[in-house]
Amino acid sequence: MDQMLPEEIGAIRESIRRFMETEVVPVMDGFEERRELPRELIKKAGEAGYYGATFPEEVGGSDMGYLAAAVIIEEIARIDVRYGGFNQNGGNCPACIYLGGTEEQIKKYVPDLLAGKTVGMMALTESGGGSDAAGAMKTTARREGDVYKINGSKMWATLGDECDVGILLAKTDPDAGAKGVTAFIVEPKKYPGYTAQPIEVGLSSSFRCCALFLDDFEVPVENRLGEEGDGFKIVMRALQGGRAVIGAKALGIAIGAFEDAVQYANERIIKGQPIGKYQMIQSQIAEMAVAIEASRALVYQAAEAMDRELPTNRIASIAKFHASQTAKFCTDQAQQIFGGYGLSKEYRISRYRNYADLMFTGEGTANVQKVLIAEDALGYKVADRHHGKTGLREMGRR
Repeated sequence: MDQMLPEEIGAIRESIRRFMETEVVPVMDGFEERRELPRELIKKAGEAGYYGATFPEEVGGSDMGYLAAAVIIEEIARIDVRYGGFNQNGGNCPACIYLGGTEEQIKKYVPDLLAGKTVGMMALTESGGGSDAAGAMKTTARREGDVYKINGSKMWATLGDECDVGILLAKTDPDAGAKGVTAFIVEPKKYPGYTAQPIEVGLSSSFRCCALFLDDFEVPVENRLGEEGDGFKIVMRALQGGRAVIGAKALGIAIGAFEDAVQYANERIIKGQPIGKYQMIQSQIAEMAVAIEASRALVYQAAEAMDRELPTNRIASIAKFHASQTAKFCTDQAQQIFGGYGLSKEYRISRYRNYADLMFTGEGTANVQKVLIAEDALGYKVADRHHGKTGLREMGRR
């Protein structure tokens, strides 16, 4: 399919591939063993423009577009999925600030996030929230003079223990539902009342999801995003772009598992011939190849729709759902081809398996995607009913 993409997209793929193979792969195991965040690698990726693909140049972005971002994310996940946990620097954290922030807030935070000089975080989900993130939110923010005091807890905040800056949502009006949610730019290292506890989830040690505990955590009033009650609206606008490319990570996982399975099937000898010569293995390889090509077409279609300012909710949900299913299917099939070796950390397939499961939850669970797709198909609720300008460049700031 690469032959059908613009020439510059192919150049971007080669660039990120070289970066991953020369800068990341040789040192990632060491960072894992030390349980250390690879800040130098994050900075190098930022300097190369990999985090700013969907942001305009005036805020430090490279303005390459969502298709380019999808290809970048795909290649990162394909080559070393552990490094894919740092895409927040070019994702929801800077997007929220760009869409809802003042000129001063944007200038202060967005360029450094996109350049990899600081590490970003997003704290939306709570333990009892799930898909009803706004309605079930219990974390509160109470204004006291020039600061807000935030109390409550959050779950699944990626790099919550390492971040320099993050977006955190809390209710300034507990009785107003989604309209009572306010977004804040937080700097955990500067203010008291913030505790992050890593959650062991069987993934990379550098990909740390955290539970956050907020005890009169102070946030200056000037770090509020928009007005009180604007928080959920700002976050939903930022997530709109994320859904269009999140399937690319699942696609990269599927491709990586597939490529490793093909290589192993050609190298593993049983009864004098590679196991790839056996029809059962060939059946598995064929089914994986078909699923990957279908997911690739859907993911690229969703990204191109963003670049062309077309409706994206429906196609993004379809792409995300299909790519997640493909990642799960391909990692399952690949592990069967590897046999017992598929459980060994010596091979990447065990790593792919764990991350494939993650793809069913991030940016909306599989069931949430199915509800949206089904209600649109049945005519109950049009998925793209709120279509307007969608990309960061097109939407501009509030």
